[in-house]
Amino acid sequence: MRKINVAQVVDESKFNSLHLGVVAWCAFIMLCDGYDMIVFGSVIPSISVEWGITTSTAGAIGSLAMFGSLIGSLVCGILADFLGRKRVIIFCFIIFSFFTLLTGFAQGPVDFTIYRFIAGLGLGGMPPLLVAITSEYAPKPSRSMLVGLISSGFAIGGIGVALLGIFIIPRFGWEWMFFIGGLPLLAVPFMIKFMPESLAFLVVRKENEKVSSILKRLNPLYIPKKDDSFEVYLPKTGMPVAKLFDERRGFSTIMFWTTSFMALLVIYGLGTWLPQLMVQAGYPLTSSLMFLFALNIGVMVGNISGGLLADRKAPKKVIAGMLILGSISLSLLGLKPGTIILYLLVAIAGACSNGPGTTNYGYASKFYPTHIRSTGVGWTSGMGRIGAMVGPVFGGLLLELSLPTHMNFISFAIPALLGAIAISFIQDKYSDFNMVTNKPVQQFGKQQVNLK
Repeated sequence: MRKINVAQVVDESKFNSLHLGVVAWCAFIMLCDGYDMIVFGSVIPSISVEWGITTSTAGAIGSLAMFGSLIGSLVCGILADFLGRKRVIIFCFIIFSFFTLLTGFAQGPVDFTIYRFIAGLGLGGMPPLLVAITSEYAPKPSRSMLVGLISSGFAIGGIGVALLGIFIIPRFGWEWMFFIGGLPLLAVPFMIKFMPESLAFLVVRKENEKVSSILKRLNPLYIPKKDDSFEVYLPKTGMPVAKLFDERRGFSTIMFWTTSFMALLVIYGLGTWLPQLMVQAGYPLTSSLMFLFALNIGVMVGNISGGLLADRKAPKKVIAGMLILGSISLSLLGLKPGTIILYLLVAIAGACSNGPGTTNYGYASKFYPTHIRSTGVGWTSGMGRIGAMVGPVFGGLLLELSLPTHMNFISFAIPALLGAIAISFIQDKYSDFNMVTNKPVQQFGKQQVNLK
């Protein structure tokens, strides 16, 4: 009987149609998640006028949605390690899509806030699981790049918000932005049929035939045998969260959380308030939504380029460098440059705030061993969600204080700089990719694969 280490077979696979399917599904779900996260920022000017709410109240509404997202991120990461990532992802997808649809029927700030909070439970639960399942299926050399690629779906969703908002809101009203957000419910039956389950979960369930079939599709060098047994790293005792602090990982865990907090504070603060900031600066609503478009173009570029760079360079240096560049670009926004330069700086700010956040997830997925990977990424994302929750309130308070425009942007530049400092203190010597011992060569039929 052969013992096959699933992670080793996947690590040495070459990108093929199965990998493409996993990436496509995860990117699509992330796109829907991004749309629903960013859509609130596009309707703030409209609902503020219609319901007469202040900027601090609007910020509180955005933060309550992020609070739901925080709960979802913390809970769903743990549930997925026991119930399977696919089931939890689909459940979260249904929750956020349905309650986004209901938000379009809101008659005032109270029911609007309730719907957004419940939608947030699903919104926060999915991204860390999508990162984890992509990491689980991705070949090792391209793992960070693929995580960045699926994360770009979030930015495409934000771009969709900006483009649709320019056309939809003046003609049909803000409500239709949420009705459109409910359309992805139509994809649920296809998701149930075609989206793959976590390999680790299948191994635990002893569904060996499915595992064998998937591994063969992932890596043709693996030749199945009837008596093959499969192994994955699983927790033996204790709570998964506590294991994030085992084997001298505690300090790095806190630094991952801090970096995630700072990066998401910046991007969700900007994503929520950038249109309103520009309206306050004298730009019309349609023009202000174009700044949201530029921000999310930058987010998409940052997600992909951050992942590509992290596969070739030390992730720590890539994340720190991007956050520093983002801090500089945010500071320069306050100087009121020409329109083209202004759009460029907004795009750089988006790339260098959200890009490091998603690259940080990929970094965390490499840092933690397989058996706590979902939990590690989930809690890193969860701490980031606290930043995402603070971001809208932070921006609302800044607007309430009526500070000069350049001070608003400098206030967002400071957290980006703090995130760069935090990531620099990650201790790679205690990471999984440095602590894994060399494994012997396994014989697969007539082929040999070095599974180290």
